[in-house]
Amino acid sequence: MSKEKTKNEAVENEVAEEVEKAEETTATEPTAEEKLTEELNASKEKYMRLYAEYDNYRKRTQSEKVAIYADATAKAVEQLLPIADSVTMALAQFDGKDVPAEFTKGIELIANQLKASFDKMGVASFGAVGDEFDPNIHNAISKIEDENLGENTVAQVYQTGYKLNDKIIRHAMVVVANCD
Repeated sequence: MSKEKTKNEAVENEVAEEVEKAEETTATEPTAEEKLTEELNASKEKYMRLYAEYDNYRKRTQSEKVAIYADATAKAVEQLLPIADSVTMALAQFDGKDVPAEFTKGIELIANQLKASFDKMGVASFGAVGDEFDPNIHNAISKIEDENLGENTVAQVYQTGYKLNDKIIRHAMVVVANCD
């Protein structure tokens, strides 16, 4: 019996070892459900990354389109500024002179049309006498001392400045009074 008992114990030990190995492999190897869950999570992560990349691309291209439009508008307006200057100078020449009313009216009509077009595009002029001097938007050509004007005040405008929204198209060329 002792031989049988030892044989039985040996068989039992082998079976116990195999059960232990089977339990270990089952514990370390994921089940089919766990594998599918992992694949699903990986697919979701790839999808979210792709979605985020596409969203960033869409936003970037949209902002680039807006910037391209603003730059194109600024360049077109820049080409029209000499015409606006000429019309302004023509009006100044007619002021107080004996010129037929039709001429004055015609030039005023052109000036008003240019101003309306600039307003539609979002273009604003700046740099008037009495404004405070701002080196970010004005080019100071010279400076003078004038008791009638305040400190760092625009005394004379040689060329009107223009901006499109916040972008400066052309700086105003001015004479500054009472600056340091």
